[in-house]
Amino acid sequence: MAISADGLADVSAQRFVSVRVFDQHIHRLALLALAESAAIVASVYAAILVRFHGFSSTFAAFESTTGTIWPRAALVTGVFLLSLAALGLYQLHHRARFTGVLVRLLLALGLAQGLLAFIFYALPPFFIGRGVTFLIAAFSFGGLALTRFVFLSVVDEEVFKRRLLVWGAGARAAFIGNRLRRRTDHRGFRIVTYLRAPGDDNSVPHAQSVHPSVLLRLALRHRVEEIVVAMDDRRSGFPTAELLECRLRGMRVTDLMTFLERESGRVCVELVHPSWLIFSSGFRCDFFRLTTKRMFDIGVSLGILLLTLPVSVLTALAVRLEDGGPVFYRQVRVGQNGRRFTIFKFRSMCVDAEERGQARWAAPGDPRITRVGRIIRRLRIDEIPQAFNVLFGEMSFVGPRPERPEFVEQLAKAIPFYPQRHFVKPGVTGWAQVRYSYGSSEKDAQEKLEYDLYYVKHHSLAFDLMVLLHTVEIVLFRIGAR
Repeated sequence: MAISADGLADVSAQRFVSVRVFDQHIHRLALLALAESAAIVASVYAAILVRFHGFSSTFAAFESTTGTIWPRAALVTGVFLLSLAALGLYQLHHRARFTGVLVRLLLALGLAQGLLAFIFYALPPFFIGRGVTFLIAAFSFGGLALTRFVFLSVVDEEVFKRRLLVWGAGARAAFIGNRLRRRTDHRGFRIVTYLRAPGDDNSVPHAQSVHPSVLLRLALRHRVEEIVVAMDDRRSGFPTAELLECRLRGMRVTDLMTFLERESGRVCVELVHPSWLIFSSGFRCDFFRLTTKRMFDIGVSLGILLLTLPVSVLTALAVRLEDGGPVFYRQVRVGQNGRRFTIFKFRSMCVDAEERGQARWAAPGDPRITRVGRIIRRLRIDEIPQAFNVLFGEMSFVGPRPERPEFVEQLAKAIPFYPQRHFVKPGVTGWAQVRYSYGSSEKDAQEKLEYDLYYVKHHSLAFDLMVLLHTVEIVLFRIGAR
């Protein structure tokens, strides 16, 4: 369908309502967290009112005997939000039904109660009473459930979505639909139109054909907030002046690779080229980052080993008693910068799992897995000994999963940019593990590589904490365990 310049000549800029704080928009999850914070704080004050009903001045009486309310309200709110995040309740692509959300809310509140009990024991001045704490949990569940119901009802409404225009309708533009197929993948944006650029084929049906000179007026007409440049051949009529004008009008201009990376949390290896990796931001490797990551790894690994000591002893006995074989499984893996090391795990397969030492992919319902092994794999207990690899500095707690040398050689030949995943230390858990199921083929390895490259590019202490919190959800709900 063609649109003439004359038909758009009288189109003027239209103002539209859009809340702008962080880079043009308040993130919907930030709005949700803010609303839930208000609900939790309100629950704290409501719990005090109910618990101490009958006092002439409830809050003054509470503060005179216990202390100032607002620091305790802030502590409770922080712990509750942390627990909600640990149960995966701050994911845009969350596909659980509302009943599943309620179950997660209950578990999150239970986790928060345990954390608060520990904090109150360690910091007695913050103690607010068992009765008040119980009422806070009850009121918070009601407030959070209502907030979640409203959020799930309106999150897909147009007012919450960025309006996108895609400049391109060829093979590259088609990647948007191919990569972001699910309805939940489009919660953050709405594509108002595709514009066919010179040299594009017809990979995107119903795309509009326009002259670049009308790009600005068309964008204003559709109230576009972001333009994604996805043309197949940038040498054929790249609209530099028009895109610059749109950018100066406040519209974000994004290339296809950056857009797909941002929306999907992965790097598309089919589209990436070396220059994009070279000039893109990220890939930090400074002293501060390395130091904080190492301190974080040592602290977490020591804590895990101490907390899981009883479970580890019972697991070792169960593995030994089942078939009399060794308790630990040792295997050579490829680590940072291609260095090889020996990984430790509780043995979950039969002793002769690989005949003649030939490497084999794991598979669903693998017959080599023992009865005890099936249980400890489902609960991720078999991974506990890798904390020693973390202490030795061979692994990190968060990073790409280490593969065997045989598979690395095979995959490096078949998948572009596969060696680049070894830029950082391998991890006990990783971004690919929380976003993708257990891989058992080259295709799966490529999918996981895209998440690994995203982590390598953006790794930070905050990112590591988020991955660990998502891992808690995976362990609790047995997602992806094999």
